[in-house]
Amino acid sequence: MTESVRRPTLACVVITKNEERNIVDCLASVRWADELIVVDAESTDKTVELARTSQAKVVVQPWPGFGLQKNFGMTQAASDWILILDADERVTEELRHELRACLDHWQPGAPVAYRIPRRNFFYGAWVRRAGVYPDYQVRLFRRGTAQYNDVAVHENLLVEGVIGTLAGHLDHYTERRIQDHFKKFGLYTTLAAQEKAKQVRTVRWIDLIFRPVVVFGKTYLVKQGFRDGVRGLIVCVFASMYTFVKYAKLWDAMRQAVAPLDRR
Repeated sequence: MTESVRRPTLACVVITKNEERNIVDCLASVRWADELIVVDAESTDKTVELARTSQAKVVVQPWPGFGLQKNFGMTQAASDWILILDADERVTEELRHELRACLDHWQPGAPVAYRIPRRNFFYGAWVRRAGVYPDYQVRLFRRGTAQYNDVAVHENLLVEGVIGTLAGHLDHYTERRIQDHFKKFGLYTTLAAQEKAKQVRTVRWIDLIFRPVVVFGKTYLVKQGFRDGVRGLIVCVFASMYTFVKYAKLWDAMRQAVAPLDRR
């Protein structure tokens, strides 16, 4: 009698904070996973209720940072593989089938983690250029082979082993309206300035003038953001603004740090 081979299991981990608009559709796109785990940072809306209604295991804990929150979520999983999602992301059908085939046919010596191309939707449409596609994200990995680093923003997954590449897409419904861009803008530029402060000791006028101009030229002209029409223009302008505000906040933080010393 032939011994049956156990099917590899998959856990999907999502971290949330006031994501009632997104969480149901996010979890619906991975309802086929063996585990659905939501780590919520004390939401004040219906995120937790909706996640539980979607059959997810929900753990509520205070916000320690992006990387640390995701690492905590990973410890809640018992499956062989882990897929990390943001609440505004969706797993497409093509990616679902590729993930399942990848896990079912995995053997020792194959990659222990996989990067996935992501389609970013701005204001109702997929922006294909401006440097925002394919926007590879390392999100699928064997449990125990990866951890996120602890940085303020744009955390990275540190993998022990070979990383492969999948073809199926994650769909990322990021800024749906201009107001959404500004909601994230303040927090993310502050976190980015704090992270940059670990590497930079002074901010010059050249940083405030030329760096934003270079970012706009690179995204709009070199990476052809102009081919995405008005959406491409808006995305590139926001990228330039992000750079300016990040360095302006860093300059202001450094100025305030020096001010008490000047008053002595």
